[in-house]
Amino acid sequence: MSTIAIGLGVLIAVVLLVALAGLFLVSRLFKKVTQGRALIISKMRKVDVTFTGAVVLPVLHKAEFMDISVKTIEIARLGRDGLICRDNIRADIRITFFVRVNKTVEDVIKVAQAIGTQRASDQSTLQELFSAKFSEGLKTVGKHLDFVDLYTHRDEFRDRIIQVIGTDLNGYSLEDAAIDYLEQTPLMQLDAQNILDAQGIRKITELTALEHVRTNEFRRNEEKEITRQNVEAREAVLALERQQADAENRQRREVETLRAREEAEILRVQAEEHLKANTAALRTEEALGIQEQNKQREIAVAEKNRERVIAIESERIEKDRQLEVADRDRAVALARMANEREVETERRTVAEVVRERVAVDKTVAEQEEQINRLRAVEAAERERQAIIIRAEADAQEHLVKDIKAAEAADAAAKFRAKESLTLAEAEQQAAELQARAKIRLAEASQAESAAYGLGQAQVREREADAIEKVGRAEASALREKTVAEAQGLRERSLAEAEGLREKLKGEAEGLEEKARAMAALDDATRDHEEYRLRLELEKEVELAKVSAHREVAEAQAMVLAAGLEKANIDIVGGESVFLDRLVGAIGLGKGLDKLLQSETGAAATELVGTLLTRNGSGGHAAGDAAADDVSLTT
Repeated sequence: MSTIAIGLGVLIAVVLLVALAGLFLVSRLFKKVTQGRALIISKMRKVDVTFTGAVVLPVLHKAEFMDISVKTIEIARLGRDGLICRDNIRADIRITFFVRVNKTVEDVIKVAQAIGTQRASDQSTLQELFSAKFSEGLKTVGKHLDFVDLYTHRDEFRDRIIQVIGTDLNGYSLEDAAIDYLEQTPLMQLDAQNILDAQGIRKITELTALEHVRTNEFRRNEEKEITRQNVEAREAVLALERQQADAENRQRREVETLRAREEAEILRVQAEEHLKANTAALRTEEALGIQEQNKQREIAVAEKNRERVIAIESERIEKDRQLEVADRDRAVALARMANEREVETERRTVAEVVRERVAVDKTVAEQEEQINRLRAVEAAERERQAIIIRAEADAQEHLVKDIKAAEAADAAAKFRAKESLTLAEAEQQAAELQARAKIRLAEASQAESAAYGLGQAQVREREADAIEKVGRAEASALREKTVAEAQGLRERSLAEAEGLREKLKGEAEGLEEKARAMAALDDATRDHEEYRLRLELEKEVELAKVSAHREVAEAQAMVLAAGLEKANIDIVGGESVFLDRLVGAIGLGKGLDKLLQSETGAAATELVGTLLTRNGSGGHAAGDAAADDVSLTT
């Protein structure tokens, strides 16, 4: 039992050892084949080919590997060896063929037997084997196609090459072909002595000449087309420019027509406004004429009333005078009896009266001087205000609009009305002062002629009252006249202000345009323009002042010339002293002339002459003094 077990165990061990040895031997003798290769085993009686692997026994078997992957064969036909096409044009071509050993046992064995396993995969061997065949196939196919067809029918060209060469190449197979380079052979590389090249040269020359002609034709056509298009474009541009010029001329004519129409409308409006202004002026003049007629009528009525009052007063005064003449004669008789006793008293009284008269004359002269001074001051003030108003008006013309101009005109009208009222009040005051002066002169005359008695004094008092009433009536009439003139002046000024408002409105619009034009100027130009305007304004103001002073001086000269036309004057003193004395003497002389021309002055002169005649030398002395005084005043 144990022996059997031992024998079985030994047997199993031997079997295992044999199996292991067999496996080891197989692993050592088995040859594996990679992809793209084939294993050729030469045995005792046959040749086996495997593409995966097999056991190769040493000594008994011969194992060889063959590369059956795809190989490339490049065929190049360049220069004088270029491919000749059907039209005898030679082409430079370079084509690549893709060749491999056919993956079959028979083809592998055929290639191995014909070439050998080592040379079957060599690139140079393949080039030597197939270069001639492939070149022949390339020539054959190329001769059946024109040069241009080689470009246009590349696929056909390639397929026909493969078809001519065939896919079975003694164990090899042609997988594909690729045209790598195809171009016309340059002319300088062609042989002109070769008939085929000569025909190719002629063909190339003919085709290139035709192409050059067509190219030149295309270029000329291009130039003609470009020129034609340029001409058409220029004609279109000229037509558009002509249309633009026509449109501009048409627009210019329309603008000129509109401008002429606007100017005509402006002239029509100006004519209407001028007609309205003339109508308003005529209406104003008509109203002023009516007011002037009313004023003249009122003055005439007042004059008639004054004459009637004066006639009544004169009649009453004449009656009183006749009564007083009788009383005076009686008083004169009494005075003659008392005259001797009162000569000295009368002399002193006369001297006192003369002194009082001189004082009164001085007072009158001073008052007249004040009146003249007041008039001169008022005239200067009016002139100054007028200059200021003109300057302000000139300035406002450039700064304010029509409402400011109207307000300025209204203010000027009010100022002129106020000025007229002021003049009326001044003349009224002057009239009142003259009346008071006449009253004082009458009182002085009454004191001077006190010797004539109480009746003569009452006559003078009544005359003074009459003169005062006349002066007041004249002052009242003058006041009413002045008020009427002021009212008319105010209405005229309002009318002028309305016209001035319209005028200044247009000027204001012009000034606005001028201001916009000045605003468009730069700073330096604007400053220069403002400086020029300021100089013109100052110039106008100074010229107005000079003109005003000249007018005042001319008026004063005319007054002095009229007053001194027949005067005999001895100049004593300086310029200012002479002028003051001259004005005072003129005023005093005028007052005494009016006094002496009146009945009271005549009576006083007669009384003084009688007294001086009766008193002899003393009277002569007093008369000389009075004469000197009168001559001084005149």
